[in-house]
Amino acid sequence: MDPFATAHPGAAFDAYEPGARERAALRTPWRPEDGPLPALYVSHGAPPLFDDAEWMTRLGEWADRLPTPKAILIVSAHWESAPLTLSSAEAGTPLVYDFGGFAERFYRMTYATPDATALAERVAATLPDGQPAHTSRRGLDHGAWVPLKVMYPLGDVPVLQMSLPTEDPDRLLAIGARLRELRSEGVLVIGSGFMTHGLPFLTREMLAGQDTPGWTGDFDTWAAEALDRGDLETLHRFRDAPGMPYAHPTAEHFVPLFVTLGAATDPEGPVTTTIDGNMWGLSRRSLQVA
Repeated sequence: MDPFATAHPGAAFDAYEPGARERAALRTPWRPEDGPLPALYVSHGAPPLFDDAEWMTRLGEWADRLPTPKAILIVSAHWESAPLTLSSAEAGTPLVYDFGGFAERFYRMTYATPDATALAERVAATLPDGQPAHTSRRGLDHGAWVPLKVMYPLGDVPVLQMSLPTEDPDRLLAIGARLRELRSEGVLVIGSGFMTHGLPFLTREMLAGQDTPGWTGDFDTWAAEALDRGDLETLHRFRDAPGMPYAHPTAEHFVPLFVTLGAATDPEGPVTTTIDGNMWGLSRRSLQVA
C-alpha cells in the first residue's frame, strides 16, 4: 500500500474548507485587553494533513479558541539557516514546495497572505544589538503554510517566517525570550516541527497506520512528562531520551519547541497539550504555553 496514493488527493480538505472559512470569519480579532496570545508548538504534517479530516478539525478548533492574531511569526524545522533570517514580508509571498512524492495538486496549492513588513520591523527591533535579522526573498515552506492553511484558511493574517539558526536549546530559548513581548501585541509565535520524526525507520505497516513504533511512544511519553513538570533541564538532554535516535535521527523537528518555550511568560510554566495521537507512527503532539 502506497500511503501517498489516495483516490482524490486533498478531498478531506475540500470537505473541511468551506465550514472552516465560515468559522474563521466569525472569530474575534485580538484586542489588547485579551492579554498576550499563547505561544504554540505545532506538529505540522505535510500534504497528508490535507487527507486527515480529524487532524484538520482539531487544528481548526484550536485556532477557533484563540482570538485571531494581528500577525503570525513562525519558525519551521524546514528552514535551517544562520545567521537568523526572515522570509519575504511582501503580500502574497510565494510558497516553497519542499516535499516530494505527493500528488501534483499539492504543488499547485496557494496561500496568499497580507504584507508583513510591520512585523518584520518589530522582530528586527527585538533582537540584541549587533545581531540583526537578515532579510530574504524566501517564501513560506510547508512547515508554515500547510498547518496555517488549515488553521487560518482565509489567509487574512500577515505571516512571517524566521529561520532556525541553531539547534542549541539555550540559544533557541533566548531567541524565544526576545520574541515574548510580541505576544502582548497580538502576534502569534509558533514553533513548527514534529514531536517524533523518524521517517527513515518507518515500515510500510507504520505508514499504513497498522503499527506504531515503540520509539514513538517512548519519546512522546518522555517529552510529555518533562513538559508537564516544566523540566527544561531534561528537555535539553533530548538526544539521550528514550526512543532516540530513532525518534529524531536529526534534531530540526524537535528543537523549534525551545523557541516556543522561550516565548512563554514562564518557560517552566504550565503546558497545554491541544493535539495528541499519531500519524504514520509519528507523534503529532502539539501544545501551547501562556
